[in-house]
Amino acid sequence: MNVILDLCIVPIGVGVSLSPYVAACEKVLKEGGLRTVLHANGTNIEGEWDLVFDAVKQCHEVVHQMGAPRISTYIHLGTRTDRTQTMDEKIRSVESKLTGR
Repeated sequence: MNVILDLCIVPIGVGVSLSPYVAACEKVLKEGGLRTVLHANGTNIEGEWDLVFDAVKQCHEVVHQMGAPRISTYIHLGTRTDRTQTMDEKIRSVESKLTGR
């Protein structure tokens, strides 16, 4: 089953700069062959359910290995069974309503 997932991993106990941890997770996701879109408060991920969740687990493992004693993760996801839909298609659908096309 395909999933579109919004992921926000927050290392706790590592100070205020989180960009090294975000970069490490982005690398895990890219190496996992997943389509991602980085945004200001997380990353959108598109892919097969098991691959996506395996990558989320790997992100946790990497962030812990980097010295984070705790991690708080926020996940928002959606699935469809009627058809396959991409992140780009979802965005285009809303944009077409905004422009009246």
